Amino acid sequence: MHLILTKVRPSRPLSIFKVVIVHLFSHLCPIFHQSPPSLKTQTHFRDRGGADVPAEGTKLPGQSVCVSGRSPRAVLRGCWGVTHGLRGGDATSPCLQMREVVAHLHGDGAVRVVVFRSLVPGVFCAGADLKERAKMTNSEAEHLVHGLRSLMTEIAVLPMPTVAAVDGFALGGGLELALACDLRTAASTAQMGLIEATRGLLPGAGGSQRLPRLVGFAVAKEMIFTGQRVTGERALQLGLVNRVAEQNEAGDAAYREALQLARQILPQAPIALRMVKEAISRGVEVDIDTGMAIEGMCYAKVIPTRDRQEGMAAFIEKRPPRYTGQ
Repeated sequence: MHLILTKVRPSRPLSIFKVVIVHLFSHLCPIFHQSPPSLKTQTHFRDRGGADVPAEGTKLPGQSVCVSGRSPRAVLRGCWGVTHGLRGGDATSPCLQMREVVAHLHGDGAVRVVVFRSLVPGVFCAGADLKERAKMTNSEAEHLVHGLRSLMTEIAVLPMPTVAAVDGFALGGGLELALACDLRTAASTAQMGLIEATRGLLPGAGGSQRLPRLVGFAVAKEMIFTGQRVTGERALQLGLVNRVAEQNEAGDAAYREALQLARQILPQAPIALRMVKEAISRGVEVDIDTGMAIEGMCYAKVIPTRDRQEGMAAFIEKRPPRYTGQ
């Protein structure tokens, strides 16, 4: 799997904030269990018209992570990447590159929304490469799944809102990745399912826990017991996705819907968004009284912020707020 991570400046004057797009290629498995003998970090910069930074959708050599940014002065401000070849797997270093991307996002306080999408036509993420997994020993397979599970948790606890744009197949670990996001958009023709039981397995990267919390225990059990795949339309009816769109000729209807959703999130106060995400995510796992206490702690963190003062001032002055994330 290749990843390209793009930082996009919103159209309105909020240049210090970004929407980050994580582009997926192919299966989950190679990037999770293959590790380079040594890692080399490459940094490139270019102005308009430069050629150093790979264009969006470029298939990079080996397994790569590419981070690029848009700024008012440059179309692509910079790119860093970790690249390695395909020589053999190393189950002792699972999820290496995706973890680096997620760690980068955890530490970037200017990111408001993260969108996961695919550049492979008709496929969001096909899950693990079973041919590769069949070559693993039992201990390697167990280590791999443990790494996948912890990685999905790291994605789930990203502080900013996350959106999965499902424009095609999201099966097994691919659906588990979508489930780890806060919101999901889907094309009407997309197909989603936790099909592990059809291969003698069970969802091991959080699917058995996150799916019931979205669609209910009975529906989740039916989907997993039968290996059922649901379309985007059916997923909307079940509450598995938030929005569905008719697929277009370009095959990116869910992605466009995800960007529209991101545009609606962007104007909101970023600290408030992070705190409400924490309050909801932690609160649903505990009793109501403990949840109220969590809400109170999150609210207390918002009170001293400049954004709260700006929101009140904007309301009084009848103008749009200009949040700075402070």
